[in-house]
Amino acid sequence: MSGTPRPKDRPWLMRTYAGHSTAEASNELYRRNLAKGQTGLSVAFDLPTQTGYDPDHILARGEVGRVGVPVSHLGDMRRLFQEIPLERMNTSMTINATAMWLLALYQVVAEEHGADITKLQGTTQNDIVKEYLSRGTHVFPPGPSLRLTTDMIAYTVNHIPKWNPINICSYHLQEAGATPVQEIAFAMSTAVAVLDAVFASGQVPEDRKGDVVARISFFVNAGVRFIEEMCKMRAFGRIWDRITRERYGIENPKHRRFRYGVQVNSLGLTEAQPENNIQRIVLEMLAVTLSKDARARAVQLPAWNEALGLPRPWDQQWSLRIQQVLAHESDLLEYDDIFEGSHVIEAKVATLVEEAEAEIERIQEMGGAMAAVESGYLKARLVASHSERRARIEAGEEKIVGVNCYESTESNPLTADLDTAIMTVDPENEARVVSALHTWREQRDEGPAQEALGALRKAAVGTDNLMEATLRCARAGVTTGEWAWALRDVFGEYRAPTGVGGAPLAVATEAGSLLASVREKVGKTAADLGGGRLRLLVGKPGLDGHSNGAEQIAVRARDAGFEVVYQGIRLTPEQIVSAAVAEDVHCVGLSILSGSHAELVPDVLERMRTAGAQDIPVIVGGIIPSSDAAALRAAGVAAVFTPKDFGITEIIGRIVDEIRAANTLPPLEVLV
Repeated sequence: MSGTPRPKDRPWLMRTYAGHSTAEASNELYRRNLAKGQTGLSVAFDLPTQTGYDPDHILARGEVGRVGVPVSHLGDMRRLFQEIPLERMNTSMTINATAMWLLALYQVVAEEHGADITKLQGTTQNDIVKEYLSRGTHVFPPGPSLRLTTDMIAYTVNHIPKWNPINICSYHLQEAGATPVQEIAFAMSTAVAVLDAVFASGQVPEDRKGDVVARISFFVNAGVRFIEEMCKMRAFGRIWDRITRERYGIENPKHRRFRYGVQVNSLGLTEAQPENNIQRIVLEMLAVTLSKDARARAVQLPAWNEALGLPRPWDQQWSLRIQQVLAHESDLLEYDDIFEGSHVIEAKVATLVEEAEAEIERIQEMGGAMAAVESGYLKARLVASHSERRARIEAGEEKIVGVNCYESTESNPLTADLDTAIMTVDPENEARVVSALHTWREQRDEGPAQEALGALRKAAVGTDNLMEATLRCARAGVTTGEWAWALRDVFGEYRAPTGVGGAPLAVATEAGSLLASVREKVGKTAADLGGGRLRLLVGKPGLDGHSNGAEQIAVRARDAGFEVVYQGIRLTPEQIVSAAVAEDVHCVGLSILSGSHAELVPDVLERMRTAGAQDIPVIVGGIIPSSDAAALRAAGVAAVFTPKDFGITEIIGRIVDEIRAANTLPPLEVLV
């Protein structure tokens, strides 16, 4: 009996995380993607924009336009959204420390378009806790950062009611090693800290509390264990419903709904046999679309070649088409939740809820998420979890096809020409962006700009909501760096705990193990060089905040017997070389995932030569195309490691080899 067909559910928002080079180039890309059927925009900003630097700052060198679009002022924002109807658009902006600034620019451009700002829809990520823990684009200390978030939430609820002012983000926590329980617990603890701060600020009347909770959204990672990931989403929803009902007294079930978007796991994609990434992406997407009761509101998929470099428009189109085939060709959207009543799913969800709630309680007993950030507890737990997972991969207990099993392969037509398999940013682009910035500063009316900055500093010293002063800065032509430095003058800057010192031993050291053999090699080399311990400096030059790899190298080198010098993220080449000389290290290891290696590594090498430290080997790790790796080695880099080099203990052994070679010591074998 056929009957009337059930109406299909509305598909989720389909996005592609995109932006590069300049506002003009990114605008062209957005309009092209929208014409292909993309239903929302997801803006990637470059690292200077994310961390509050103008393109002409020394730390911005090599980073401008690399991992996103540079937006330095109102003129850039105008060009970024030219001919895009913002009143009808749903725009996600991945921006955190400078979220208030970018939302102000967006609002002013929308006003210039004639839009009614009460109709603007979209999201600013604005989750600073995960920046301290995993992504590294924080600027200000936790207290002032929470104030910026609080002011922004209060402003949007009152003035841009359809906007999601925060997108609490467990995405990067997974990439930094979080288990599903930690993802849920850390994200929920962040949400509690934010909501407590908003309600304590007195900026939202009691009868509007439901409106605040209703605008809190989440951004979640979906890994390849798609049953567990789907259960994680259901557990998220149950815990959020309980917290908002019991802690905040929210009665309306629509206000308590767990609203989330997803980008599936990017750092889980492999450089080895990258064609396998397509099926990984599909499985990860199914985790957040199959279950109607836990279906994402928005999905963005990475491209198959992100472990190789910057995806091309064609690669992004492929990822968009994956979503469109599922939504429009399959029958997925015709059914109610297909997992309802499953004993297996229910048992797994119940376990996740129980364990996550226990961890949330533990964090609350410490004083909440902000206190757990400042004490280093959250970061140390992530570094430890990541170390344990890396150890399982290296031992073959956790299998990754093409990496630690089924490694034989046919030649790959997708990567036959690696130089054309990814998109490259014109190295001259940065100079053009810097020149345009100087022109903007020269042509603006300087008086109103300085007056607006003065008003911003005054507001920061006091207790006024900072959004109005920020909007004044945007309209006056203030730049991203100027806005951020005005707040730095009042709030100061913050260097988050690295979590390296507290990470436990994750790899076996019993006799005959690989780590035990490398430890012996480290000790023998130290003795050959006159005693003491081998010293390794792990440095992250530039603005790249993806510190997971650097932290794991630091932890494993420590476990292998090295004395490790690791000062965290965001260092200049000059600072790295000064530390290398002052600490008298035997090797310098640089970690860069943002693509700025071509600019920053040669600078480090030249400064090492100038300092008379040219005999200290320099090694580099990151997402580095093969042609760039060859150029780095030709420039004097001793070794280059990319994501295909997954064996961390083997890497530590290679570092010892380079130290021995640099000191003309005979090679040592590692016996396994």
